Amino acid sequence: MPQLTASIIIIGNEILSGRTQDVNIQFIAQRLVNLGIRLESVTIIPDVHEIIIGTINNLRKKHTYIFTTGGIGPTHDDITSKAVAAAFNLPFEPHSEAYKILLNFYGKKAFTPARQKMTFMPRGAILIDNTVTSAPAFQVENVYVLAGFPKIMREMFKNLEITLKIGDPIFSNSTHCHIAESIIAQGLEVIQQQHPCLDIGSYPFYESDTNNGTSLVVKGTKKSSIDTAIIKIEQLIIDYGGTPLTDNEFQRPQKT
Repeated sequence: MPQLTASIIIIGNEILSGRTQDVNIQFIAQRLVNLGIRLESVTIIPDVHEIIIGTINNLRKKHTYIFTTGGIGPTHDDITSKAVAAAFNLPFEPHSEAYKILLNFYGKKAFTPARQKMTFMPRGAILIDNTVTSAPAFQVENVYVLAGFPKIMREMFKNLEITLKIGDPIFSNSTHCHIAESIIAQGLEVIQQQHPCLDIGSYPFYESDTNNGTSLVVKGTKKSSIDTAIIKIEQLIIDYGGTPLTDNEFQRPQKT
């Protein structure tokens, strides 16, 4: 089965300015791992019509799924929905079902033009339920357009993920040591070459002179290959005079 892949597009000037810290990437990444979908890229872009169009059209041809967050609210700078319509060369118009949902939620008097704006979508868009504020997200082909507000985005994603294909489970195993990664780097590269189907990550940590070293994480779809690679890494650590530590034995540093 071909590897299912995904890319996340974070849309918002507030992210790029540093005013808002994005917390959606980790949530989506973890959910994708559970689904056997490999996240291959994350792109952060501004609320600029042409940039949104270009980024979506570039990435949607390369990956199984694209997830965008941000820019589907009621204000003037929420332009993601319109840009998605342009990316697919589709009319941008009120979605009749979305209109009914929000009219019922707000009532006729409170259903202002700004709120009505949230019913405008590319023609033929498939709605994604929003169980928090009712304003739905939507899907066009392999592009899923979600809210940026974390609580809302999480519920939207939970509602859409049942529609996604499930890939081969992605497993991981790790070991840790109090050896600098520069010391074991060459040996680690050899192990990676021996196991090209695995992802072997090296993550240095430093908290103090006595608590520093490297965490090694191996990911892949075959447990047996992962276990074999971990054994080789542990032997590499031993060869350099270190002691491999399990997750339970490892004292995780406060700062990395």
